[in-house]
This record gives sequence, structure tokens and C-alpha cells, in this order.
Amino acid sequence: MQNLDSFSYHCGIIDYLNEILRAGVKNLALSRPLEERALRDALVPFAQDSCRQYGTKLYIEDEPLLTDLFPASMNRGKYNILFYLEGHILNQYLRLKERKAALVAERAYFGGNRLQLAMEYGHLLSYSAEVVRRMIAENMEKEQV
Repeated sequence: MQNLDSFSYHCGIIDYLNEILRAGVKNLALSRPLEERALRDALVPFAQDSCRQYGTKLYIEDEPLLTDLFPASMNRGKYNILFYLEGHILNQYLRLKERKAALVAERAYFGGNRLQLAMEYGHLLSYSAEVVRRMIAENMEKEQV
């Protein structure tokens, strides 16, 4: 099997994410979290071309939303590109980030509030409620706040 370089691998993922967004399979899609900002930034021109091809949009994310949906180390301190079709989807994502920050500041980010935020994030990513509940339950590396 031929080795695939990291840049090409991520370009393939980006193109696929934009294709499934255009097909209406997802509302919001996340690139693979990247350790290096320079690699993420190098991918942006390809991502912009892919978005033009599929009629989607992108958002460069330097501080990804951390919830109990994914292991904390998967996104903490990582760099990402978000893809979406409709502007209101990005607005919903940004509002989730703001709500989480407010809940943390109020020391109310626990229990039902914490669960609700993760559920809404999963819904925004077009996961079923059943899948979101399973992902949260199976996540053994929840963020310490």
C-alpha cells in the first residue's frame, strides 16, 4: 500500500466533508483536529477551493468547542476548520461556545446544563440523539472545568 502524505490526507477529508454537506447529510462538519496551526493554515486555500466547488462555507477555528461529546484531548489546543452550508449553522455553533463560556463563568457548567450543551452540539453535527447519548456515555476523557 502506498503511503499518503498528511497534507493530501487532510485534503481528501476536506473534499469529502464538503461533498456530504452539499448532499444535505450534515449541517456542520469538522476537519480533523490538527496539532499544528501551520498545517491547518496551509490547508485553508484548498478548503476555500473545495467550498467554492460545493457551494459551502468555512470557519477557521483556533479554540474549538469542548464538550462531553468528544474526548477533551481530541480538540484541546488543536486547530480546526469548520464547514457548513447555511450561515445560521455557524451562528448556532458560536452561540453554543458563548453559552458554554457563560455557564463556566457562572459555575453552572455541570449536570443538565453540561449534558444539554453536548446534546445540542451533537445535533448541530447531525448526529442522532441516540448516537450523541452513546458518545457521551463512552467518553472516558471528559474536560475538567
